[in-house]
Amino acid sequence: MARMSQLRLDPLTGRWAVGTQDRAERPRAFLPRTLRVQADSDRPCPFCPGHEEATPPALETYGPNKEWLVRVVPNLYPAFEQTAPMVVSHLGPVFTQAQASGIHEVLVYTRDHDTSWSDLTDDQAGMVMAAISDRMQAHESIPGLRYTQAIVNSGREAGASLEHPHGQLLGMSFVPREITDEQAGFARFEGNCLMCTVAEAEEEAEHRVVHADDRAIVICPFWSGTPYEMLVVPRPHRARLHDATEADLASAGRALRTALVQLRRRVGDVAYNLVIHSAPYRTSGVFHWHIHVLPKLTTTAGFELGTGVAINVVAPESAASDLRAALAANVRA
Repeated sequence: MARMSQLRLDPLTGRWAVGTQDRAERPRAFLPRTLRVQADSDRPCPFCPGHEEATPPALETYGPNKEWLVRVVPNLYPAFEQTAPMVVSHLGPVFTQAQASGIHEVLVYTRDHDTSWSDLTDDQAGMVMAAISDRMQAHESIPGLRYTQAIVNSGREAGASLEHPHGQLLGMSFVPREITDEQAGFARFEGNCLMCTVAEAEEEAEHRVVHADDRAIVICPFWSGTPYEMLVVPRPHRARLHDATEADLASAGRALRTALVQLRRRVGDVAYNLVIHSAPYRTSGVFHWHIHVLPKLTTTAGFELGTGVAINVVAPESAASDLRAALAANVRA
């Protein structure tokens, strides 16, 4: 007998997601990572040690004895550049434009070409989070910037153009819609902090928790829109990532690493996106920084594109159980 689909509301954005477990039983429900990022055979990897001259001079380097472990460099092909304030021009009744001013940086978060975030040690994971925090703090001091988006695209399907593990930091002169939607979600919530409440409620319910320690919790959120979607929530309440303590940053980095290990053991080497949401600069109001983990296991089809309503073929309760079991099985082995 077919199970009835469910609508679940994302309180952060006010968007609905459809959960329909039966569709996961269709042939080829999930996409393996079949597309590899193609290396340019005519030139070495610009992010590998020894090829530092292939990038602009580093903005920051981290590591002992001048041997970098994490490196932040300007993007050679920036989506945003120059830090002039945003000026909107109206060219007609329906033609509005503005200069894409801002900063675009590349975060090379490991020296090793054939690894990923899931292979980082505890110390490395903390170092990467500290680097993100440092760059966000630097961006906040620039008057024209209002928000910085930190991302990691792992795999071609997730949008990576170079194989060497790296992330990106995009400081921009406006606050993007996804963030204003989340700000509205926090403002709508009739309580202290929406994200603190999510963490507390999910821990009490237990069955959507993937990982938990004294400083961070990882869940497959109740409103998951994609299979094995996860949310990393630091327990201490901080609106902005760069206001978090070193210990809290390190814990979030380790929790994210553990979650990605569980994902790889459960579904294999799949592409994914990591998206860090932090409160915009120089704003007030309740917010709580967090990290979205979005595996690329299914395709976005016409219904999703036409309505903005996601269809999730794996219930978050099942996903969390699978991920916990994957880690437990490895421990027993």
